[in-house]
Amino acid sequence: MVTIAVCDTEPIAIEGLRGLLESTEELRVVAAESTLADGMDAVRELRPAILMVDKALGFHALLDWLVALRQTDPRPAVIVWGAALSEAEALRILQAGAAGVVRKTSKLDSVMACVRAVAAGGSWMEDSMMWEQDRPYRAARSPLTGREVEVMELVERGMKNKEIAGALGIRIGTVKIHLKHIFEKTGIRGRYGLALSGLKEKGLLMSPVLETLPQPGTRIA
Repeated sequence: MVTIAVCDTEPIAIEGLRGLLESTEELRVVAAESTLADGMDAVRELRPAILMVDKALGFHALLDWLVALRQTDPRPAVIVWGAALSEAEALRILQAGAAGVVRKTSKLDSVMACVRAVAAGGSWMEDSMMWEQDRPYRAARSPLTGREVEVMELVERGMKNKEIAGALGIRIGTVKIHLKHIFEKTGIRGRYGLALSGLKEKGLLMSPVLETLPQPGTRIA
């Protein structure tokens, strides 16, 4: 049995999600809270395997809360969902420690696919949030230099150009030059595309599992 706590601003959304999740005997909602503080209390008291949180509770507060959640033991896998989620926001949420990101407007099978992937120990992000997800990333036309690899890794961690410059002891202009060369060599456009590509390459981001909703009694793989 996979236990799930829900933290959402809308009671009707909570009940709808409860009905969806409990349509299979393998999932059980053990808490329904409306604030991040109450969500944290539920985590400490009930120790759910998964925690689903509404982005509407506040984007920056949510990022800080995800970081604080790393100190809990055992730590639940977190899925963030919201009515509006951009690629940049989704990436920052994953980098802060969430295991899954899904829109409230997604089809029911997509929401369930996200829950199932996270329950299996993976990470999940909707393809529709990814930049040009259907376009295959091209292999580097020429090898990246050691410094370019360092810049890529820091971009993947969500660092901005100024932070990268400080970490590597170089000028911001030099960081921009390295990024320009990285984009030219890899064929990837934009720092978010670069970060997403890195997460996928390292196996930290699973492709969505588009399956039909499980019937009662169906075991989650």
